[in-house]
This record gives sequence, structure tokens and C-alpha cells, in this order.
Amino acid sequence: MSETPGNIAGDVGRNESDLPADWPQIARILDANANRAEEGLRVLEDCFRFGRDDPFLAGQLKQLRHALSEALEFLPRQDCLLARDSHGDVGRAIVARGEYERDSLGGIIEANIRRVQQSLRSLEEYSKPVSVEAASRIEKLRYQSYDLHQALFRSQHVAKRLLASRLHVIIDAANSDLELQQQIEKLAAARIDMIQLRDKQLDDRLLIHRAGVIRRTLDRLQAAQPGIPLLVINDRPDVARASSADGVHVGQDDMAVAQARKIVGFHAIVGVSTHSIEQARQAVLDGADYLGCGPTFPGQTKQFDAYPGPAFLEQVSAEIRLPAFAIGGITLENLDEVLETGMQRVAVAGAISNSDAADDVAGEFQDRLLVASSWQEK
Repeated sequence: MSETPGNIAGDVGRNESDLPADWPQIARILDANANRAEEGLRVLEDCFRFGRDDPFLAGQLKQLRHALSEALEFLPRQDCLLARDSHGDVGRAIVARGEYERDSLGGIIEANIRRVQQSLRSLEEYSKPVSVEAASRIEKLRYQSYDLHQALFRSQHVAKRLLASRLHVIIDAANSDLELQQQIEKLAAARIDMIQLRDKQLDDRLLIHRAGVIRRTLDRLQAAQPGIPLLVINDRPDVARASSADGVHVGQDDMAVAQARKIVGFHAIVGVSTHSIEQARQAVLDGADYLGCGPTFPGQTKQFDAYPGPAFLEQVSAEIRLPAFAIGGITLENLDEVLETGMQRVAVAGAISNSDAADDVAGEFQDRLLVASSWQEK
């Protein structure tokens, strides 16, 4: 007989001989772990809803909590409740070291996502003698919790490296080492936060060499000018790794985030281009460190068949808290239209790199982005 909610072991009318002989003990274990898992998910949801103001991750946690409630319907919850013996629980007298120590919201998040995962594993195992359907559903939720754990962690820790980054400039490899070196010096002096090297014309050897020129120039500048730009390489995690760049930026048709991380390392930055809110949501769950969102307007360096435009930026601003950069044809002339969407970060190419006064243009970008960021945080 197939299992459906309300047609399960322990319900009224079900033969008690179908239950395991040690059912009272199993019911007690299921009850305790169902409570732990649901409580842990509620703590996490509250943290991302009220503490982090993160609509997307709060929504993911809420969906996981509701999916768990549906899976638990395949268990005899009434029996589990009747088997509860809180006063007789020997574990109440056992206090683990550090159990009451929480130094921040981050500590609460980490403790509760691990509590959820441990509880799901226990629920999965102890459901098997009673409901295969419940055990199967809970197993899937456990694996979902692992992916969500990574997204929660990156939203709290890894993404902090990018929180102060507002201006991302995309450049090519220039015509010579000297020209590239001089360009990087100007960009660093202009308070650029991130440089992305994108050049589809060079062979691998020269591309790696030019990326190395940028890396060495930035390292030299670091001694006299703290806060030099981060360096990411477009599309090529192998070049990023070989040149000791800070990370890589991949597109929707390029290598997946997980594959890129295997090459650049777990602590490197991985950014992802997104062209729809669905892609932006998936990039968060895939473990991206930042998003490139667009194209916003037609630009000089790259042409597209369609432009999601400011409407897409509004969706991302309303829902996603991972650092996100508006990209595509952005200039000082249309920057206000971008800022009106709630976006506080932009990625530009020709507007700065092709300017004869790159430092002045970059300075105006930074000033206006800073004002917008300060205003939106109030």
C-alpha cells in the first residue's frame, strides 16, 4: 500500500502489529528530532528575515521548513507527541561545553544550521522502520540543507571581502606590458575596488603573462597604497590560478561555480553573470561570491540580443543580499537610473578605461555610489 499523509503507521485504524516492537522508543526519538529541526529552521529564518534583511535566503529557509513539515506528515506525529517525556529526558542534565556561548548572529547561524542537519540525519534513520516515504523525503531535505549551509556561510563571511566594493572596472590586456602597468597604476590611484581582466584575443601564454603584470603591479602598489583593487579574470579559472588573481568571473555558458572553485581554490572569489532573477537566485545557491547583473543598457564592448534592463536590477535589489554589480553600458549619464533601482554597485568598461581622465571619471562614480549607498542604508 502506498503511503499518504493520514494513512500511516500509528493512525487510528492501523494495526499496531505493523509497528516495530520498540516503537515507543523510536517515537520518542522522532519527536525530539522533529522539534530540533523545526526549531532550528525557525531560528535561522528569523535571523535572515529580521537580522540580515535577506528576503531570498529567508525564503529558502521557510521553504525548507514547510517541506520538512510535509515530510513529517508521513509519520505518526500523535504517537510521537504521546511518547514525549521531557521531564524524564536524561539529556536535560547534560550541558556541552560552549552550549550557551553565542558571540554574534554568525555564531547563531552556524550552530543552528548544524543542529538542523544533525536532526535531519536522525529523523531519516529513525523514520525508516515506520515510513520509507518520510525517510526518502527527509534525505533529500538533508542534502538541500548542505547546499543552503554553504550559501549561508558565504553570505556571512566570504562576501564580506566585497561589501566595501562598489566600482568594478573591466579592462583588456592592452598592447604592451608597460601600457598595461601604467593603466593599472592609474586605476588604483582612482580608487577602483575591483579590476576584471577580459581579453578574448590573446593566446593563453600571453594572457597569463599579462595577468601576472597586473598582479605584480598591484602587489608593488600595496606597500605604499593600502586598499588596492581586487583582481579577477574573466571566464578563465586556470589563468586566475596561474596568475595568483583574487578570483574569476564566469558567465552562464562558462564553467559552473563548483567547477571553477576546484581550480581557483575554495577561498578565491567567484563571480557569476546573471540575466534574470532566476539565474541570480541559482547563483546564490551555487555559492557565488558576487553577481554581475545585466546587461542594463547597450554598450560599446559587448552586444546582446536582449537587455533585462533596470527592471531586473530592481528585482535583484529587492530580493538578493549577495554583493551585486549592475553591468552593461553604464556611464555617468545613466548612473542615476541605475541607482534608482536600489543597486549600489556597478561594473563599467569603456566609461572609465577609454576615458582620457580615468581618475576623474572613477572618482565621480565612487562619490555618487557612496552617496547612494549611505542614503539607502539610512
